[in-house]
Amino acid sequence: MIAKLTVIFFIILCLVAGVALTLLPWMSIGKLGDWGDNGLLAFVVSKTGLPVLQTTVASGWFRGAVTGLGVLNLFIAFWEMAHFKKNVQMIEDKDEVKSKK
Repeated sequence: MIAKLTVIFFIILCLVAGVALTLLPWMSIGKLGDWGDNGLLAFVVSKTGLPVLQTTVASGWFRGAVTGLGVLNLFIAFWEMAHFKKNVQMIEDKDEVKSKK
């Protein structure tokens, strides 16, 4: 049962991270503002004195890289769904080996 829950939570984590990383760089969210012009990024830039950091984060290349990581997370989630039984069995087998030692 724990093996199934572990795989299910991993799938949920990958799905949530994938959707967030895929969509957030291209959306403007209320008070948070745009991806490259938000309060947290402005705070970090003011504290570090690196204005190039804000320029880099706001660039299309960086947004594309973050979106690529999101798509990779979605791919992993769907792969885990397709191989659910095999992954659960693999975790259960590892638990049996550990309990025998």
